Amino acid sequence: MVSGNIQNANSTFLRESTVMKIHYITGLGALFVVAVHVMMRLVVPFSTSLEYENVINNYRILWYALLLEIILVLISIHGFNGLRIMLIELRQNAMWEKFVTIFTLAAMLAVIGYGTRTIIIANGL
Repeated sequence: MVSGNIQNANSTFLRESTVMKIHYITGLGALFVVAVHVMMRLVVPFSTSLEYENVINNYRILWYALLLEIILVLISIHGFNGLRIMLIELRQNAMWEKFVTIFTLAAMLAVIGYGTRTIIIANGL
């Protein structure tokens, strides 16, 4: 009986330790790419960098658009995973955890999809 319970506990989709590793890795990755993004913004005066033409031109530079996409993905994964962790702390049962996991994954994919759509539209594709 005990071995059956251990087997069920180990057969979950993602262990919490794996989820936390993802959280730490995305946090460190986001820190790095956001630092690169901020350094790139320091090259151009702040008021000029916010002009419509400059923003659209940034999206049209392939490597910079890729950097923005990476920022979007890393921060979305990190942020929604953090939200998931906080919501699971409120209540601990299997049904709530499943609901929160599905909800945060769906919201994360929606945010990434909408952000990617913005980059694609800015490139005229």
